[in-house]
Amino acid sequence: MPFPESNAMSPAERRAGVSLSAIFALRMLGLFLILPVFAVHAATIPGGDDPLLVGLAMGVYTFVQAFLQIIFGMASDRYGRKPVILFGLALFVIGSAVAALGSDIYSIIIGRSIQGAGAISAAVTALAADLTRDQHRTKIMAMIGSSIGLMFAFSMVAAPLLYASIGMSGIFWLTAALALGAMALTVWVVPAAPPIQATAVRTDGALRNILRHGPLMRLNFGVFVLHFIQMMMWMTVPTALSTRGGLPVAEHWKIYLPAVLLAFSVMIPAIIAAERGKRFRLVYTMAVALLALVQLGLYTWAGNIWLTALWLTFFFIAFNILEAMQPSLISRIISPEIKGTALGVYNTLQSIGIFLGSLIGGWILSRFSEAAIGWCCGAIALSWLLLTVACPLSLPHRGTPPRCQT
Repeated sequence: MPFPESNAMSPAERRAGVSLSAIFALRMLGLFLILPVFAVHAATIPGGDDPLLVGLAMGVYTFVQAFLQIIFGMASDRYGRKPVILFGLALFVIGSAVAALGSDIYSIIIGRSIQGAGAISAAVTALAADLTRDQHRTKIMAMIGSSIGLMFAFSMVAAPLLYASIGMSGIFWLTAALALGAMALTVWVVPAAPPIQATAVRTDGALRNILRHGPLMRLNFGVFVLHFIQMMMWMTVPTALSTRGGLPVAEHWKIYLPAVLLAFSVMIPAIIAAERGKRFRLVYTMAVALLALVQLGLYTWAGNIWLTALWLTFFFIAFNILEAMQPSLISRIISPEIKGTALGVYNTLQSIGIFLGSLIGGWILSRFSEAAIGWCCGAIALSWLLLTVACPLSLPHRGTPPRCQT
């Protein structure tokens, strides 16, 4: 895609950012809508009285994704971004239909597994990188990351209302319809991707080289930590709001929605300052530090609902900034022809972080206390901060990988 000489974002770049964010949003909304209500629904179906099966139905999506992200990323390098995105969304539609038609926990587990097989995150972020210039890429990644946060907040509000009106089967059918809408956006709205033959080269050993690439693996560790902490936090945050904060579950959106919107309003100027002011490393490091600080504050003042809301706002600020910056950095330090593979590894670590965060968080909570969750999250966030300070990532020029500055 030819770019204008101007430093302003081109119409094609804006269209790419909005449409790819919408694809992510439609898909993630379909996933998030079941989170606030599935545990309640599971108790009404055969097999839903087994907590292990209920947990499997919730977590099998990311478990399957962890195995397929790299494969889908490599396929997008070889066969093109859009065909892989469409194939993954088609799988998501099929999985949603299977879950909607299911009458017991086992059929829902199968449907969720098929949904997870549509592992398109790497292909979507690689396409976003293909269609944008370096100076605008973090803004596009910020749009995508923010769309995820907004859909999470919206789902907290909409899910109980939808469940009361159309039931769990209706929610699954809605997720299928949203995925079909994302397919339509991919075909008719997202700008055409650069042709494969324009950058086709041999990529033998690409995965091995990526796994040996120090800066890339530090970013992969970062996304693992970010989503590991996110899932562990959500093992305790709803309880803190309900039991100690006195806020009914149906009203949790009153905390989540303002926190996400305020975080979004702070994140945008932070990203602009990082790009225009050449403070990329500073903003990145401060976001990691804020993430670590949140763990101390959140679990120290968990009994005060207003302080909890404040710390959640700080969490969403750090989360959104890091969610935008990290894939943008990967797209800058890796060759275009293996970008999908590199982002596949990145999204695999993200999925593993989500899965292990839920699993280990549940184990800690069942044997210790909520404070132990905070200590664990704080320790792993601090290790990320120390790694970031000891070996910072510079903002590279095209084709020049950053070096570890110790």
